[in-house]
Amino acid sequence: MTKLEQLIEQLCPDGVDYRNIGSFATCTPGATPSTSKKEYWENGTIPWMSSGEVNLGEVAKTEKNITQLGYDNSSTKMVPANTVVIALAGQGKTRGKVAITKIPLCTNQSLCSIITDDTVLSRYLLHFLRSQYLKLRDISSGDGTRGGLNVKMIKAYQIPVPPIEIQAEIVRILDNFTNLTAELIAELSARKKQYEYYREELLNINADFELKKIKDICDITRGKVISKDYIRDNVGAYPVFSSQTENNGELGKISTYAYDGEFLTWTTDGANAGSIFYRNGKFSITNVCGLLSVKVTDVDVRYLFHALTIEAPKHVSSGMGNPKLMSNVMEKITIQFPNLKTQKRIAYVLDNFEAICSDLNIGLPAEIEARQKQYEYYRDLLLTFAETGGKLADRQTDRQTDRQTDRQTDR
Repeated sequence: MTKLEQLIEQLCPDGVDYRNIGSFATCTPGATPSTSKKEYWENGTIPWMSSGEVNLGEVAKTEKNITQLGYDNSSTKMVPANTVVIALAGQGKTRGKVAITKIPLCTNQSLCSIITDDTVLSRYLLHFLRSQYLKLRDISSGDGTRGGLNVKMIKAYQIPVPPIEIQAEIVRILDNFTNLTAELIAELSARKKQYEYYREELLNINADFELKKIKDICDITRGKVISKDYIRDNVGAYPVFSSQTENNGELGKISTYAYDGEFLTWTTDGANAGSIFYRNGKFSITNVCGLLSVKVTDVDVRYLFHALTIEAPKHVSSGMGNPKLMSNVMEKITIQFPNLKTQKRIAYVLDNFEAICSDLNIGLPAEIEARQKQYEYYRDLLLTFAETGGKLADRQTDRQTDRQTDRQTDR
């Protein structure tokens, strides 16, 4: 019998209570100081977390800081380290995701901070809410594109609350899984930095390289509006790419396509503006994407891809508004080109580095994905408590039976 099973048998043999989050935690929404007032942002020292940063998982640093004046003139509130933060709203898959703070900070209005009392460990709550991602999105008000959570929903959400000793043991087990994954991610990050170093070196300005503007080597077009409803109702084989970075930018698949061949696409609007993607096949893009079609014979598309991953982000508009890289800016970007043979050789070297970092079928990404699935399996197993009765061993046996039934059904 494992330590966890012993603790369950000793402390809660008949199950555990389910409690509303609001009964053991203070739930606080954030706010955003006016973005039109520079004095609220320039040289700020107070960490301010945006909804997208919930994807970090553990937040030890924020992208933006606000000033004391900005803090005093908004309703955002400071929360302590080890606060669980959940995204009430956000682009793409952000809504419903949770993170934990490693530093005191304040947040924007699309985040709810959950500060637990001494009956619930914050990391226990973190792991449990991670297991509830799909359910949290299901209870969001509105449809899939406009829906959102709110503080009232979070307070009312019920979770199983075992004795603190059991919470601590579950946290210990699950943290071991996440720590192993974090080590692999750190190694992958080092590989990516290695790729970026060699990319910079190989693409460094050389007097023998010819400078060319994008408009002189590419035809430039913009995508069209494609609604999520249309994708849902016209499922097919051809991908639609949008502004998201998950799943290589794919939003879904439809039965028709707009482009066929080898192209580069880029994100024109939003947090991912300036992101460059290589496309080869039949596909479509939405209105927040642009498309580059090489129209000359002395430019290698893969070389251009690697070069633009460096240059394009430099031309994204900055400021407090929506980041943009529009076609009229893209066309003026200048890239240096060696002869075609050298372009292909450089692209070959960089493609190999990129494959190590990106291909989910080889190397570290595959191992990270396997570890993540392992974590999710044990997380769901350990956090499946019954209000009355039901032991861990019984639940594990039930899951094994379910899997055997699924396999027999598949046959």
